[in-house]
Amino acid sequence: MALAIFDLDKTLIKGDSDFLWGKFLSEIGAVDAGIYQSKNQYFFDQYALGKLDINEYLEFCLMPLSQYSIQTLNQWHQQFMSQKIEQILLPKAQAAVDAHKAKGDIVMVITATNHFVTAPIVARYGIEHLLATNPEIKEGQYTGKVEGEPCFQSGKINHLNKWLKETGENIKGASFYSDSYNDLPMLELVDYPIVVHGDDKLNALAIERDWQRLDWT
Repeated sequence: MALAIFDLDKTLIKGDSDFLWGKFLSEIGAVDAGIYQSKNQYFFDQYALGKLDINEYLEFCLMPLSQYSIQTLNQWHQQFMSQKIEQILLPKAQAAVDAHKAKGDIVMVITATNHFVTAPIVARYGIEHLLATNPEIKEGQYTGKVEGEPCFQSGKINHLNKWLKETGENIKGASFYSDSYNDLPMLELVDYPIVVHGDDKLNALAIERDWQRLDWT
């Protein structure tokens, strides 16, 4: 039994859930559409370039969570799933998840996107284990701040190591599926790095290192 670890955005789904959540909030009038979408696109482009300031980004994208009740946010998320996520789920990704389960592997998602946005999507794939950036909650309300370390780049390894220590599991024989050069630390950690819908920089490295490359679209 081994760990089968998946990135979420642009790997298991054909899009970026955090970007789409921002778009959804703009469309329903929960945020100022013009200002929010401009900043949302800026951070999306910075991520693609490998230049994202994760703390600056999280301050931006978690703030709307602090402005509404968790009950309201959960209701919106149900709409978000039906309007934005269902159409970008990938059957071949689901098949890969199911194949690992059939082998008895432990299937997990590790993502920089926050737990509120990602948990229902991960559950939709039937995946039990999720490591994500955790939005802080105090007195039953999101604060707009991060609890602990962002689950981004080397932070993904730190989140994983904490989980391994807590569960007694190990990464021997582990695989990791990702689209992004930002995930290089995780890809280099596992025995089986697998590139899915890789960006240009990651694809070039995958060819150089003879890593497996997949397309689930």
